[in-house]
This record gives sequence, C-alpha cells and structure tokens, in this order.
Amino acid sequence: MFERFTERARRVIILAREEAGRFRHDFVGTEHILLGLIRDGEGIATAVLQRLGLRLETVKAEVERALAGFPKTLTFGEVPFTPQAKRVLELSIEEARQLGHNYIGTEHLLLGLMKEGQSIAAKILESLGARLDEVRQETLALLGDQYYPRPKKRSQTPVLDEFARDLTQLARENKLDPVIGRETEIERVIQILARRTKNNPVLIGEPGVGKTAIVEGLAQRIVGHEVPDV
Repeated sequence: MFERFTERARRVIILAREEAGRFRHDFVGTEHILLGLIRDGEGIATAVLQRLGLRLETVKAEVERALAGFPKTLTFGEVPFTPQAKRVLELSIEEARQLGHNYIGTEHLLLGLMKEGQSIAAKILESLGARLDEVRQETLALLGDQYYPRPKKRSQTPVLDEFARDLTQLARENKLDPVIGRETEIERVIQILARRTKNNPVLIGEPGVGKTAIVEGLAQRIVGHEVPDV
C-alpha cells in the first residue's frame, strides 16, 4: 500500500506507530496518524493546518486528552491499523487520484483524515474549526493548483503509472524533499549508471534506511543537470 507514499508520508506512518507505542496501545488509529503528522511538523499537511489558524500544540493536546482514557496494554511486534485508520489510508489514495497526483503525501493523509469524518481525529480537527472543503482549498493553494479536481493529462505510460512514480517529474515540480547526507551513495549510483557495462545498481536494505532518498536525490540531480552526459 505504501509504495506511492512520499518519504515524508511514510515517516508519518512510522511516527504514528511510535505514538501508539508511546501510549501503549495495541492499535494504530486515526489519532496516532494525526499525531504523526504533527510530530513531522514540516509537511504540507501541517502548513495547511497552520494557515487555517490551528495551533499544532493545541491539536496535539486535544488528541492526547482524547487518548488518555484508552486502556493501555503491553504489545509485541507490529500493531495493526484500526478499520478507520485503514479507511483513512484508502481515502488518502483516492484524494491523490482525484487531484491527479501519482504520489501520496502528508496533504493527502490530512484530506483522508478529514474525509473519513467519523473518527476521533476528524472530530477533533472539526471542533477546532477545520472543515474538509477549507482543508482541500488550502492544500490546492499550497500546491499551486487553482481548481479541484484537476483534469488528468493522458499518460503515455498508464500501466507503468500504476506501479511506479516519475521521480524526475516530481523533482521538476519541487515535490521531493531535499536529500541530505547521501552524497556518497548518490555519487556511487551515478558512477555505476555511467559505466558501459554492468551498469545496473541495486539498492538493498531494511525499510526506512533511505533507499528511496538516494533515488530521489539522483532524480533531483538529473533535473538540475548535475550528472555527466552519457
């Protein structure tokens, strides 16, 4: 499910799991996803909330107050998403599709939270003054769109689009986060790609170690004409 999620959106999911662990909950709910968005603090989602006049500290306090009464358990392994949280993830993918985006970012997660409507997270945001249509409009304003939904251009690679993202296009649109501290790995990938033979680099590692960041850094260099001509 998370293949098309941006690095930041995946980080939010990781943070949501950490929040569930912090509260000793045996589930990951919409409340934890909202806390993950707030903890990340730098994505489009939090920028939208702030532009709507919501203070992140206030949102966090309200969520933590709501979670205080939940029973605590000792859990081992990866805790599951609640049905509502799964629905939020599905809605975030749907929101991205309607916007014509081939990636899922923090803004889509926020829209998914709001659109689900019946969750604690959505009700907290609504109680603080957030409304789905306003969240969507602010999201579009930050993304530079002028109307919703944006008509999708006919893709020349429709099948490939179902399984992959055009990272160079995302780099051109400034939709990739800056990559810091991966210069050595990116240079090595460029060297391998520039060879005449045996020029297929393979990035191996556990989830979350930064494999995607290396490729995104390469895409940014390609768009910035910072790679050798081959």
